[in-house]
Amino acid sequence: MKKLFIYTAAVLSALVMTTSCAKLFEDINRPGGKTNDEEMNRDGWALMSQIQALENQAFPEQENTYQMNVDLIGNYCARYMTHTQPKWTTNFVRMNAPEGWLSYPYRDCLPKVSTAMRELGLRVEKDNPFYCWAQIIHASVMLRLTDTYGPFPIADDGSYASQKEVYYFLLDNLDHATGILGPMVQADPSLTMGVPAKDLVYAGKMAQWVRYANSLKLRIAVRMRFADPAKAQAVAEAAVQSGVITANEDNCTIGFMPNGQYKTSVEWGDSRACADIESYLTGYNDPRLTLYFKPTATAGPRAVIGCPASASIGDNPTAKGLYSAANVESSTRGVWMTAAEMFFCRAEGALAGWSMGGSAKELYDDGIRASFAQWGASGADTYLADATSLQANYVNADGGYGRSAYPRVSTITIAWAEGDSDERKLERIITQKWLALFPCGDEGWNEIRRTGYPQVFTLSPASVTGAQIPNRVPFDPKEAVNNRENYQAAVQLLGGADDYLTKMWWQR
Repeated sequence: MKKLFIYTAAVLSALVMTTSCAKLFEDINRPGGKTNDEEMNRDGWALMSQIQALENQAFPEQENTYQMNVDLIGNYCARYMTHTQPKWTTNFVRMNAPEGWLSYPYRDCLPKVSTAMRELGLRVEKDNPFYCWAQIIHASVMLRLTDTYGPFPIADDGSYASQKEVYYFLLDNLDHATGILGPMVQADPSLTMGVPAKDLVYAGKMAQWVRYANSLKLRIAVRMRFADPAKAQAVAEAAVQSGVITANEDNCTIGFMPNGQYKTSVEWGDSRACADIESYLTGYNDPRLTLYFKPTATAGPRAVIGCPASASIGDNPTAKGLYSAANVESSTRGVWMTAAEMFFCRAEGALAGWSMGGSAKELYDDGIRASFAQWGASGADTYLADATSLQANYVNADGGYGRSAYPRVSTITIAWAEGDSDERKLERIITQKWLALFPCGDEGWNEIRRTGYPQVFTLSPASVTGAQIPNRVPFDPKEAVNNRENYQAAVQLLGGADDYLTKMWWQR
C-alpha cells in the first residue's frame, strides 16, 4: 500500500541534501513494478518526468504547442501580435478559425495533462508533496483551457463542469497544495525537491512554487471579481496575506530551447507586432517598445511598426520586412507570470476596497517599476510622472497591409490621477497591466475581455461576427459527435450559443 508521509524539518532538510527522491518518499512504486521502473522511482526521474510533462503544457514553449495553443489564440486576440501569412484568412481574430485550430488545445493538451496526473496518482497519494506540486502546475494549464472554452471537463468521464465549478475546483486544489507545501517551506525555506534540473521553471525550489501558487490564486480572484465579488475578495486577501510574487527573481519563467515566440516570430516569420500595442508604446514614449520588438527590416515612418489586426496579407516576405518581429532570442526564457502582474492585480483589488497591502496608486506605481526592472528599462520615475502622453494615432508602414491609419481610441494617460473616476482609474490600471503582461497573450486577451481595456482598434476587414474581440473559442467540433450528450450539457452550462460571442462566466 502507498503511505502518507509526515516530515519534520530536520529530517526533510537532511534528506533533501542527498538529492535522492527515494529517500524522501517511500513506497511510491506500484506493486509488481519492473526493476527499471523501480530504479527510475528511486532517482525521482519517473515522478519528475510527469512534473515536466505538466510544465510543458502549462507553460508551453515547444514550437508547435506554443503556436497552436498560445500564439494563434492569446497573442493575436490580445492584440500583441498578428499574422503575416496570406493563407491565414480564417483565424481566431476574424472569428472563423478552421476546425483543426478549434480542436487543438482540447485534443493536444488535455490528454497529456490528464495522463500526467493519472500517472502521479498511481504512484503517490494526493497528500504527497509531489502530487501537491503537480496540482499547482495542473491548475495553471486548466485555467488557460477553461478561459479558452468556458465550461470544461474536470473528471475523467467526459462530462463538463461549469466555469464557476472549474474555478472553485482549481482554488480547492491550490489550497490543498499550499496547505501541504507551505508548512514544509516554513520549516525549510531553502527546500529543493525532486531532480532540480528537470524542473524547467524554479529548479525544484518549493518556496518559489508556493509563492507562484498564491499568485495564481490572486490571478483567479481578480478574474472573477465581477462575477463572484465576495469569494474573489476572500481569495485575494488570503493570497496576499500568504505571500504572492513581489520580486522579479520569483517570476514564473520557463527555460526551453528554442523559445516558442522566437520560432513563430523570428525564425518562421509567421507573426509580427500588432498595431494596437505598438500605438500605445509609441504614444507613451515607452522604453519597453524596443525591448519588446525589433526594428523593421524595411525603412518606414518609424523604427518599430505594428501591423493592423485582421489585415489581409498579400505576401509573407513583404510583411516580414514591413513590420517588427518580437525582440526575442532562441535562449530567452518564456514569461508566464510576473511581479508586475501581481502589483497590478493588487492595485485593482485596492481600487475595489480589498486589503492588498497598499493603496491603488502605490501598487500601480510598483507595477510599472517592476515591469521596467524586469525588462531592464530605465526612466520609470519619469514615465510615472507623465500626465500628458496618449496612445499614438496609428500610421501604417509605407506600402503596408490593412488600413493606412487609425486615430487613437483611448485618452488614458500614464500618471496616476487621484481625482479621476474609479472607471478611469481602472482603465489606467488595466492599460498598464496589459502592456506589462507582454508576451503572455492569454492574460492580455483575458484583460480585454474582462474589463474592455485597453481600448483597441476596429478590425478591418471585420470579423465574421462584427465583434472586435472574441469572448471565447467554440468547443472542439468533434465533441458534438463523439461526446454528444456531454457536449449538449456543456452548451447548457455555457448559457448561450457555442460560438465566439457567448461570454465567459467571469465577464458578467
